[in-house]
Amino acid sequence: MCMPTARVTAVAPDSPAASVGMLAGDELLSVNGETVRDVIQYQMHADEPRVELEVRRGGLERQIVVAKDAGEPLGLQLSSPVFDRVRTCDNHCPFCFIYQLPAGMRPSLSVKDDDYRLSFLYGNFTTLTRFTEADLERVVSERLGPLYVSIHATDPELRARLLRNRRGATSLRWLGALLEAGIEIHGQIVVCPDLNDGDALDTTLLGILDRYPRLATVGVVPLGVSAHTAEPELRPHTAAEAGRVIDTIETWQHRFARTLGRRLVYAADEYYLLASRSFPALDEYDDVAQHENGIGMAVTFSREVDAALAGATVDGVRGRTGFFASVDGAPAMGYRANRDAPVAFWVRSERPIGIVTGEYGRRVLDPLLDRLSAAAGVPVRTVPVANEFFGGNIAVTGLLTGSDVARALAEQPAGDRYLLPDVVLSEGRFLDDTTPADLPLLVEVVPTDGAALVAAVRA
Repeated sequence: MCMPTARVTAVAPDSPAASVGMLAGDELLSVNGETVRDVIQYQMHADEPRVELEVRRGGLERQIVVAKDAGEPLGLQLSSPVFDRVRTCDNHCPFCFIYQLPAGMRPSLSVKDDDYRLSFLYGNFTTLTRFTEADLERVVSERLGPLYVSIHATDPELRARLLRNRRGATSLRWLGALLEAGIEIHGQIVVCPDLNDGDALDTTLLGILDRYPRLATVGVVPLGVSAHTAEPELRPHTAAEAGRVIDTIETWQHRFARTLGRRLVYAADEYYLLASRSFPALDEYDDVAQHENGIGMAVTFSREVDAALAGATVDGVRGRTGFFASVDGAPAMGYRANRDAPVAFWVRSERPIGIVTGEYGRRVLDPLLDRLSAAAGVPVRTVPVANEFFGGNIAVTGLLTGSDVARALAEQPAGDRYLLPDVVLSEGRFLDDTTPADLPLLVEVVPTDGAALVAAVRA
């Protein structure tokens, strides 16, 4: 059996690792005499004041000792967050978006993981169907939280049918065990019309109250149905169905608040857009713990814009914190990769500004345009982009491709400024492997938050 190794992709200048001659391309075989499986174990060893590294370079193995302050970053960037093998998903959920991708996309986009380590490191959702006693022991002993768990249904038979995996009926026992051990866990329910909505959603939320009340939050999100799905039973929510989901969640928020002292369950922003309803106030999302899951994102963004226009900042919005924030060796992964695309330098001008966004993003941005125009001193408009690449009901900004953005920009005047949110890029590339340089007009890549947008329009 091959032992797990990690390849060094970069060494930070003036770091402890650089001072002892570590180089990009080195293979990391062991740390402090132990074979490590992932960056979690790596970091625990790398935090020590004395770190013994066994590396392979050019086919030769050597020992390298690093002396540094305890907790000081070693300065290595590694090739993968796991050194053995990503634990892949053996479910066959009909609503899985990977099954709905067009043919011919790069292979990395088709990797399904169900690895609790990636849940801990990156916030990926796991179903726990491949979780084991050994995993439970490690998570509890090393306090690997928060974790993110896909629930979908608490009825065993329905969950097994949704996951198309008989272990789906029993794997939530691990959720109970983790919660009992005090591990922070955030849950998710992807709601599919005619499958786990209506009475089934009520049953699921009752099951959470009965068996999993220690969950930190539960996010309820609608399924995305691309034009490439092969599942005839899948269909998007109607506006009326979206409204009923919101009503169900609000009813349960009151029940959870009375029983547990907190709302616990929250609806994705997309539901309010589908139902043409106003978003709840920001404080009704509590700490906005599932912001990256599209829950509370719209009101957070609007509050950020208002605060930035007033010269203030928004407090209390929770981002990814804890262990991952301190892991200098953890590489960016998948669509959470670094958003480091080249950014055009802003030059103060009297040119109108177009904000490139998805169809849902336009509905969030349009009410802010008058205030943004006043701040910019020039007209600010949205440039909505229809998602023809995926089709179906896919309308979120983060899934826009370069080909669709190019099509929208081709119809825009050439002399204006165009702001592109960085959420559409991963390591400088769109999902369809194109780059901003392939677009017909120059764009300025802007971080996807309200303060950055205000700074960009004022530049």
